[in-house]
Amino acid sequence: MDAWLKAALNYIPQWLDYQMRLFEQPGCVIAVVHKGRLVLEQAFGYADATRRSKLTPRHRFRVASHSKSFAAAAIMKLRQDNQLRLDDPLGQYLDGLHPDVAPATLNQLLSHSAGLIRDGHDAGQWQDRRPFANTEELRTALAEPPVLPGSSQLKYSNHGYGAIGLVIEAVTGEPYADWVTREIIRPAKLLESQTDAPIARNVPFARGHSGRLPLGRRVTIPVDNRTHALAPATGLISTAGDLARFFASLDPAARHSVLSPASRREMIRRQWHDPHGLQPSYYGLGIMSGEIDDWDWFGHGGGFQGCLTRTFTLTGRDLAVSILTNAADGYSGVWGDGVIRILQNFSAGGKAGARTRDWTGRWWSLWGAVDLVPYADHVRVASPGHLNPFTMAGKIDITGRDQGVMGAFSAFASPGESARLIRGGDGKVREVWLGGNKFLPEARAVAELQRKYGG
Repeated sequence: MDAWLKAALNYIPQWLDYQMRLFEQPGCVIAVVHKGRLVLEQAFGYADATRRSKLTPRHRFRVASHSKSFAAAAIMKLRQDNQLRLDDPLGQYLDGLHPDVAPATLNQLLSHSAGLIRDGHDAGQWQDRRPFANTEELRTALAEPPVLPGSSQLKYSNHGYGAIGLVIEAVTGEPYADWVTREIIRPAKLLESQTDAPIARNVPFARGHSGRLPLGRRVTIPVDNRTHALAPATGLISTAGDLARFFASLDPAARHSVLSPASRREMIRRQWHDPHGLQPSYYGLGIMSGEIDDWDWFGHGGGFQGCLTRTFTLTGRDLAVSILTNAADGYSGVWGDGVIRILQNFSAGGKAGARTRDWTGRWWSLWGAVDLVPYADHVRVASPGHLNPFTMAGKIDITGRDQGVMGAFSAFASPGESARLIRGGDGKVREVWLGGNKFLPEARAVAELQRKYGG
């Protein structure tokens, strides 16, 4: 493993821990896979905030729409085995469809371009007000006309992936869960994943949580309900480690996968653009994709009742990142973005050198914390409270032992002024000065605030 990656993997949990405290989130698990191997797996917070039960990497989460990538992989596996084609119409496998739904191809269903309704006329299942649709209810919905003409735009549809599950059952003659478990999940060596609830009593399971509003406090959500015919769209239960391994294996360059490189290339190929999202993104076959600066990614996200999750595979870099949160206001997506930006910065900066390695750690003042991040020939001053900690990160140029100059800083900071490390009698750094501002370790900063202001 490259030294810069080791340093980045050391910093990422420190940043996430600060983010967890800052936003008062119940729980979070992160996993990073490099060259097919799990290199980081860490949990923060609680699996159930009401019971104060500690979250671990072994806790299963409802990972919702990550299910679509598994369902798409199942279709691609059947295609490899010459059991179906992507341009086959849905009506070839299912009867009772509306005449305008029957011609929708498997490719259109997988790429969310069939124009089908998203969740039916009553989407109360997402509010935990009603059960998820069973097969009869789904077939009734598929007998209604599509909302938009096929191949007119990207239009996300959980019902479309429910139909994909019915196709898999029609082709294989087996229940969706049985076939996908045997042909996709087990061959991928995912030991902590299953297609839907319920889970065994002895398996650790993370509960969902509401946001703090409107009650002013979070409530715990069981999230143990079955998704029935919509399991291919949203039923999956998994861990961050399993998801990172699976999505890493979908990289066309991966050495081991349940799919051929050609199938993986077809899955991640960008077919539709979402022009109205927060960031430019695309959809392939059960796969979301985009760019963060000049790094390409593909993966998927998921939102269940009180759980938000996200997985990114960084193409051409042998890296996959999965972040699972168990709150309706969880930050899995933006934290994933932040993790990628951390990786980018460490990749560009290189490992710490002899002159920079003591310029490290988190340092506090009345205004919050800064992180000193040493690189090969300079030090960055990161802000752990930012969703991208390197936004406006200043640069310290080292001029001597424990001495530096604040170089590339905002004009409203202190460019050109000195930076200093102050050591104690034991030789350890006890204070950091950036210009005229003194920063302390957290315990000393807490003591100072309590001494001055009480509490």
